[in-house]
Amino acid sequence: MNNPSPASPDVAIPDLAVEIRGLNKLYGGSGKRPPKQAVSDFSLEVPRGSFFGLLGPNGAGKSTIINIMAGLVRKTSGTVRIWDYDLDTQERQSRCAIGVVPQELNLDPFFTPAEVMEVQAGLYGVPKAERRTKEILAAVGLSDKANAYARTLSGGMRRRLLIAKALVHTPPVVVLDEPTAGVDVELRQHLWRHLRELNARGTTIVLTTHYLEEAEALCDRVAIINHGRLVACDTTRALLRRIDNKAVILTLAQTLTEIPAALAGFHATLPSPSELHINYRPSANAMQAILDAVRAAGIAVADIRTDEVDLEDIFLQLTAGGSSQAAQ
Repeated sequence: MNNPSPASPDVAIPDLAVEIRGLNKLYGGSGKRPPKQAVSDFSLEVPRGSFFGLLGPNGAGKSTIINIMAGLVRKTSGTVRIWDYDLDTQERQSRCAIGVVPQELNLDPFFTPAEVMEVQAGLYGVPKAERRTKEILAAVGLSDKANAYARTLSGGMRRRLLIAKALVHTPPVVVLDEPTAGVDVELRQHLWRHLRELNARGTTIVLTTHYLEEAEALCDRVAIINHGRLVACDTTRALLRRIDNKAVILTLAQTLTEIPAALAGFHATLPSPSELHINYRPSANAMQAILDAVRAAGIAVADIRTDEVDLEDIFLQLTAGGSSQAAQ
């Protein structure tokens, strides 16, 4: 008797799409190469239905964690549950519950997209009557290339085909490892739209990316890993509030040669005679107080803009100098 699909209605729906506890991975050394601890006591919870970002510098352990989740790399210790299926004791179910889009473009050049999809569906035991090859290829914009050899596809098309391939068995969890690496802006926007639609339909998405503006735009929760350890995990909005610093940039309608005395209580700089920068802590200073001080100084302002904290600031703060802070 076949095991039920993780997405079938007779299977209980878990609160956590992914649950990792105390995960460790030690790669053994050989010759002059010493053993390497790629992942250290790593724990993570990915809520069902979330768009989750897993971020970290090169070599932080992201790909190792993804490969362990996919069953491609054996962990040293710890537990991993995908859609509440234990990776060790319910291996088949856990693999059926996840679709992985690798960073590498690993496609057979002599297969067409339609053939790639049919073979992948067969490997997962999807009955022919339930296969959605045309539907999925249409969703990723490859309908007109369904019968073209994979070797004739552009890099962006191959990237889309990898995403389509990961969806053939309708997994409730999809993991994408750098899906837009080397992809042009137009295609990146197309992939963003498709991933948002996929997430809106209930699929949990775990994304790794080096484009931090991408994670900030897409992800509702973000975890940051450094040297194999979790250093932060929170909602994207909460992480952005961690750095208590903003800047107001004033384009002046007049020129200044020095900082007015009325602004002595603020961290103000004058990069040019016609531009005034004021850095402040939102927790200590209200924007209105700054504007009142500018008005009191008799400064005529032609334009005003703010420089907000973004995810890159958080990322650099948490990963600088080999940080191993405890996750909040």
